[in-house]
Amino acid sequence: MTDPKEIQQRAVQTIRFLAADGVQNANSGHPGLPMGTAAMAYTIWTRHLHFNPQNPQWANRDRFVLSGGHGSMLLYSLLHLTGFAVSLDDLMHFRQWGSITPGHPEVGQTPGVEVTTGPLGQGFANGVGMALAEAHLAATFNTPENPIIDHYVYAIVTDGDLMEGVTAEAASLAGHLQLGKLIYLYDDNRISIDGSTELSFTEDRGARFQAYGWQVLHVEDGNDVEALDQAIQAAKADPRPSLIICRTHIGYGLPTRQDTSKAHGEPPGDEELNAAKSRVGWPEQPRFFIPEDVLAHFRQALQRGAQWEKEWNQQFAAYKKQDPQKAAELHRRLQGELPAGWDQDLPVFPADPKGMATRAASGKVLNALAARLPELVSGSADLTPSNNTWLANTHAIQPGAYDGRYVHYGVREHAMGYILNGITLHKGIIALGGTFLVFADYNRPAIRLSALSHLPTLWLFTHDSIGLGEDGPTHQPVEQLAALRAIPNLNVIRPADANETAEAWAAAIRRRNGPTLLAFTRQNVPTLDRERFAPASGLHRGAYVLADLGDVAPQIILMASGSEVSLIIEAGEQLAAEGYGVRLVSFPSWELFDAQDSDYQKHVLPRSIEPRLAVEAGIKMGWERYTGQKGAVVSIETFGASAPAKKLFEEYGLTAANVVAQAHQLLGFIEN
Repeated sequence: MTDPKEIQQRAVQTIRFLAADGVQNANSGHPGLPMGTAAMAYTIWTRHLHFNPQNPQWANRDRFVLSGGHGSMLLYSLLHLTGFAVSLDDLMHFRQWGSITPGHPEVGQTPGVEVTTGPLGQGFANGVGMALAEAHLAATFNTPENPIIDHYVYAIVTDGDLMEGVTAEAASLAGHLQLGKLIYLYDDNRISIDGSTELSFTEDRGARFQAYGWQVLHVEDGNDVEALDQAIQAAKADPRPSLIICRTHIGYGLPTRQDTSKAHGEPPGDEELNAAKSRVGWPEQPRFFIPEDVLAHFRQALQRGAQWEKEWNQQFAAYKKQDPQKAAELHRRLQGELPAGWDQDLPVFPADPKGMATRAASGKVLNALAARLPELVSGSADLTPSNNTWLANTHAIQPGAYDGRYVHYGVREHAMGYILNGITLHKGIIALGGTFLVFADYNRPAIRLSALSHLPTLWLFTHDSIGLGEDGPTHQPVEQLAALRAIPNLNVIRPADANETAEAWAAAIRRRNGPTLLAFTRQNVPTLDRERFAPASGLHRGAYVLADLGDVAPQIILMASGSEVSLIIEAGEQLAAEGYGVRLVSFPSWELFDAQDSDYQKHVLPRSIEPRLAVEAGIKMGWERYTGQKGAVVSIETFGASAPAKKLFEEYGLTAANVVAQAHQLLGFIEN
């Protein structure tokens, strides 16, 4: 009989060299992390991680996050070895066009990949979101007889992850919330791209995490499977999140590159890789060698996983018998299905020239939705009263009160973004987070990853222009809308009034294949008279004709989003009084409009009406695609200033008089 320890040792070597072969075969990639953390990964995946390779989406699986996503061949090797639908051929096509094994893990591309990782620190924060989701769902649905939601989040994190500021934010919140299902193994190899971490990273990392409220454990030899196993068991027994600091060696086994930065992001080369294999008696050829008994050892995961899921299904059947209503609700949420009538009872706002801020309307709509969407969990980066994100009739999530529906993220915009993505990835919760639009710059990496990963994360931003007033240019977004509209697969919606705000929320909730970003005003804007103007439901098509003014056919189109819509209405009325025909277009979402068929787009913006004027309380970049060569944009091409909002709009030309003057120029140019 084969010695189990000998099988174990060869299993670790299989992970190590399978990953290195993938990098060498592609002549591209990062061999250092996989070779150094092979034993850590083996211990997690064979002794602790509950998963079913035949059903990667099993609801109660443990989650594994490779936060150092550059080491992706480690994850792909594990997925193949344990029986996921990742073939040896897929490993051989690592980093190649059309493969399911891209350079960094991408959720949705590769079966078994839980989260898109690569930008360091973000996987760490995603895991916090997953653990938060698990805690919330467990507190909401578990019964003493049936802890139907009960799983862990494991991650391998790196020096680079711990250097990133987002990690400090996320770790601080995780410690405060006592997310004890969070177990991170730290690849403490003390090497970064520039060289030794002594160049820039010398604090006591363990003491830092202890101060955050984490349990900190140490494994002196990151290749010692038994020590790793004991540390993970100790982590499971503690109510705090755990960081296991494992002393490792980057590029372990490479004769001249181990413990050097050369092992990080370069193929080892045939000579170096063959020498590493020879030193431990591993065949130099063929590449991608997997001993049959080792593969059988790993493939036990198929039987284990099937049994774990079978037992959970039996538990769920008992749970369903005990409480069929609760079981049906949990099933619905995990499937991502919206309940019947979720969009009923949305507020309808009466016409009001004084109106209200769209952030205030958003708060009312949000609470109406929350009453019919119990899975909706809101939050803010310490701006709750400004963002109007609080949900009535609930409480905040805190230690021992995980069934709340509000997260106080603190002043941690960067971490909030990735935590929101982690919650969304977990499934069972509709997650939204709020801050000021100018701070979207803190959130941008997470917003981008939510779009890349097709996550229906909800991004709420208030104080959306210079209209916020006296706080001045540090808080006045000027370029943010243009920058956010540039992100592929992100729907940016900036409603013009309270009723468009209600429709914007409905559009955001309904979208399940990508994120939606909602931008709201601080200042009041008129609530439009919808008997005079087109229904606000036109928002769902991105842009729509509010009205054609004047006694003649439209000769010019005025278009805008958000607070500027009331401005083009005022200007349009003046132009109509002068005898011009004016088309008013509310343009809350470029992305939704671009998704419409060409007939609708031509209906809203006929080619026959060449004078087109857009108005934007920010930079004009991007509007030219709608205004055309003979159009123009009234915009702000500089930073704002500290003054009351009305004064700022006057000084920057955001007035009806200036819009009319610019329209005259366009009309005169066309007439001549």
